[in-house]
Amino acid sequence: MDTFKLVRPEHLNHYGYLFGGFLLKWVDEIAWIAASRDHPGCRFVTVAMNGVEFHRGVHQGAVLRFNSREHKRGNTSVQYAVSVFCDDLESGTEEPIFSTCITFVRLDNEGNKIPLPAADGSVKQG
Repeated sequence: MDTFKLVRPEHLNHYGYLFGGFLLKWVDEIAWIAASRDHPGCRFVTVAMNGVEFHRGVHQGAVLRFNSREHKRGNTSVQYAVSVFCDDLESGTEEPIFSTCITFVRLDNEGNKIPLPAADGSVKQG
């Protein structure tokens, strides 16, 4: 799933660069949306985000493209790979700026882990 964000003045630190916290928030939110759309009816919470390393600074006006896709699936959890690219609207090129994997776990209404449905809609056993 591809999603886009525009970097606005309120997203910048005092040096004029995108705050890393905004990027992490967007990555988490976009991956959660992808997981929720791919697995309707599942209630997911974030349990882990693999390594956080920013590859390049981002300035106001940049358009970011977020690509999120299912990477790995467990019994009660699913992991999404997220790659973020900064688009150069003048040249039409883009540069990778960040990537990570986020793990979500499925919970019931009481906050207990429960199995993901199988691809055919049944519940996995074991």
